[in-house]
Amino acid sequence: MTSSTTAPAAIDARGVVKSFGSVHAVRGVDLRVQPGEIVAFLGPNGAGKTTTIDMILGLTNPDSGSISVFGHTPRGAVSRGLVSAVLQTGGLLKDLTVRETVELTASLFAEKRPVDEALERAGIRDLANRRVGLCSGGEQQRLRFAMALVSDPALLILDEPTTGMDVEARRSFWNAIRTDAARGRTVMFATHYLDEADEYADRIVLMRSGQIVADGTTAEIKNLVSGRVVQATIPDADITALASLPGVDSVEAAGERVTLHTRDSDALARHLLAETPARDLEITARNLESVFVALTIDSPASADASNGATR
Repeated sequence: MTSSTTAPAAIDARGVVKSFGSVHAVRGVDLRVQPGEIVAFLGPNGAGKTTTIDMILGLTNPDSGSISVFGHTPRGAVSRGLVSAVLQTGGLLKDLTVRETVELTASLFAEKRPVDEALERAGIRDLANRRVGLCSGGEQQRLRFAMALVSDPALLILDEPTTGMDVEARRSFWNAIRTDAARGRTVMFATHYLDEADEYADRIVLMRSGQIVADGTTAEIKNLVSGRVVQATIPDADITALASLPGVDSVEAAGERVTLHTRDSDALARHLLAETPARDLEITARNLESVFVALTIDSPASADASNGATR
């Protein structure tokens, strides 16, 4: 993780509040991202991620609090070419070619990278002469990536960038992002694919109900929730009885394969092996998905689990 003690923060949000009528989308968010960090911005639908991103991009203003980007207002940073974004939809003219689209974007900036370089780094140089309307969803997302790169931004914001991509397209896209980030660019991305956050982020920021409830490395986030995951094949499992066992927090079943989240894996394993026809038993640490679920359930328990997790 890269940080700087002299340069201004890539993102410095303090006490940011945003409401839409009676809906409190963002409630007092404090967020500081240093230059060179790769930050995953996670949370369930309605957590306030997109609203926060919109304010960082200067698309909307906070009701109170402040946001600066590299020491400038969000709109000032965007106008200087310091910030680019890859959003889920919009911004593409179907009748233009891929190259024409990136050239049009490049014409908006006084300082820019060569169009061919942006196409190459986005992995779509071989599609330069294809009309945008003939590109797949994944190819159009790569085009948006090339459009974002042409201004050579210091901060790249990705909002659900791989939505609609197949597994191979997602892997290829993230390889391109990781290669580009290795050049020192700051990257902040929102995603519903937790494996992307686990694999590619230096740091994870988790929102729930308009507030940041956890902030740290992947390992730090996983350590916020105690317990382990016990999986076993149990024919005709009594899910209700398993859920009532001491130390069991939740039970999920997929056919005969049962997954139990527990605070006492040893006692649970002994019970399953002695009192049920369980076989193929596995005990693992919590993964990011189970921690995400635990920390984003609006309950007193989840709030307690996240205490002390925020930077």
